[in-house]
Amino acid sequence: MRLIFLSGLSGSGKSVALHVLEDLDFYCIDNIPAALLQSFISHTVRSGSDVYQRTAIGIDARTADTDISTVPELIAELKRSGLDCELVFLAADDEELLRRFAETRRKHPLSREREDLRGAIALERRLLEPVINAADLVVDTSRLSVHELRELIARRIGRRPRERMSIMFESFGFKNGIPGDADFVFDARSLPNPYWDPLLRPLTGRDEAVVRFLEAQPGVAQFIEQVAQFIDARIPEHQAANRGYLTVAVGCTGGQHRSVYIAERLAAHAAERWPQVSLRHSALPDTVKSLRTLPAAHEPVKAD
Repeated sequence: MRLIFLSGLSGSGKSVALHVLEDLDFYCIDNIPAALLQSFISHTVRSGSDVYQRTAIGIDARTADTDISTVPELIAELKRSGLDCELVFLAADDEELLRRFAETRRKHPLSREREDLRGAIALERRLLEPVINAADLVVDTSRLSVHELRELIARRIGRRPRERMSIMFESFGFKNGIPGDADFVFDARSLPNPYWDPLLRPLTGRDEAVVRFLEAQPGVAQFIEQVAQFIDARIPEHQAANRGYLTVAVGCTGGQHRSVYIAERLAAHAAERWPQVSLRHSALPDTVKSLRTLPAAHEPVKAD
């Protein structure tokens, strides 16, 4: 049995995510009032019916603010009772949300005569703050296409085996902003930059010439080793806390060379020890940045 609570800001892609889960044979219901969640779960998920063995519930700020604030404690109670459930939150930055609403010409659910769109977004963030703070996974969709979002939801959430942590390594460029959904962020900008070599500038951290350049720099190997040791030590801690997701972001200036190479190496190292490791390069062209899952070498190392 698996229960997913899916919440998010209006315009962040919650409907898309629910449709993906529905295609993966989840029983999905959207915008159920928070006050009715307990009753709904008792009559469906806890009924033992095969129909509800995989259920996803959409939650948003259209319900009363006094009700939405009770959702985190309800989920905590369900977890304590032994129910396999998780809370996923979809977010995006204000400018991207404004752009999406302008394109679709849809009205924000919290818009009022005295509230402009930016004010409605700010109000929704305040209402949903308790939910995002309690989320098991936060997905920043600001720079995700609809296709990329569908792929991420399917791979990281919909198909995540029970009791297995989904670990994602993501490269990014600081000039585009830090990913809002990363658990750990590492800065590689102090390392030698292939960008300053005109022959390497148009290439990426996946190209052999850039790989050779970075492998020749002693500080790069040391950086990777130290970060890998840190992540290796943190994964058992996250598992002990029943965390289902871990997102590690590595950034350089443009997200094209150093961060790409380092994320590739860290993901390969993790895949030797853990069964569900994925990789994404957010600043590269669509042909190579999409999320991909690395083949696992063997079963996960057990925490002591």
